[in-house]
Amino acid sequence: MLNLDRLRILYAVARHGSVSGAAEGLHVTTSAVSQQMAKLERETGQQLLARNGRGVRLTDAGRLLAEHARRIISQLELAEADLEAHRGRAVGELLLAAFPTAARGLFPAVLAALRADHPQLRVRLREMEPDAAVRELVRGDIDLAVVLDWYNRPLSLPGGLAKEPLLDDPADVAMPADHPRAGSGPVELADFADDEWISWPGGEFCHDWLLFTLRGQGIEPRLCHTAGEHHTQLALVGAGLGVAVAPRLGRGPLPEGVAVAPVRHPMKRHVYAVWRQETDRRPSVRAAVEALRAAGAVRD
Repeated sequence: MLNLDRLRILYAVARHGSVSGAAEGLHVTTSAVSQQMAKLERETGQQLLARNGRGVRLTDAGRLLAEHARRIISQLELAEADLEAHRGRAVGELLLAAFPTAARGLFPAVLAALRADHPQLRVRLREMEPDAAVRELVRGDIDLAVVLDWYNRPLSLPGGLAKEPLLDDPADVAMPADHPRAGSGPVELADFADDEWISWPGGEFCHDWLLFTLRGQGIEPRLCHTAGEHHTQLALVGAGLGVAVAPRLGRGPLPEGVAVAPVRHPMKRHVYAVWRQETDRRPSVRAAVEALRAAGAVRD
């Protein structure tokens, strides 16, 4: 008999591409992963992993068994979802992820509502950028993610995911309070063609969106600073170090020395929840979507 826990570990190695990545994803040690893989090889009588430089790769037998493990785990997830649906109660553990401003602007109310309405449901939240959250969702490391895309740059979603729009989040331009356009009403991005910009870190979805959008307006952006947190970006703006895009979700009071202005042709982020289709019937997933929808309606 094949051991299900060991099949999960094999599938994690296949998903993450390494023993260390599987260990991190499963929250165990690398030696535990290696030991379980050795036991699985003895059970199957076949070599499943082979050395590849300093790492490992799956053998043909390993890839074959990992694909079976994927289907088995998917069917198990469906069975668990059906059982939870049969009980009709949101129970057990639910792993959620959200990008930082959604974690701050939506999830305090969402988590409080889930705790009050579903006391037998254990909910855990991880702050995570959209691309990483989608990857972890597809791998089965989380159950539901709140992600975003921009009005002119959709986020690519793989197949097998369900999606629920939550709200549209307008974004303004933040500038030093003594900027010539401060207090002058709606602005155009072209008004800031000669300004230095404060952006998200390179490689993040929103950083790439900012470059794409400014260049689409004929502006070659002069990026002077990057920061992952909007509060840090606004603090840099307040110090007179540049201008930035400032979404409204989770923004809070503006720091001293910062002015914001709406863009004449509005910039909006689309915020939505995504989850795997095979978990759609789980009452816990539906409860989380309902709580997110309610929180989004208040913010919209």
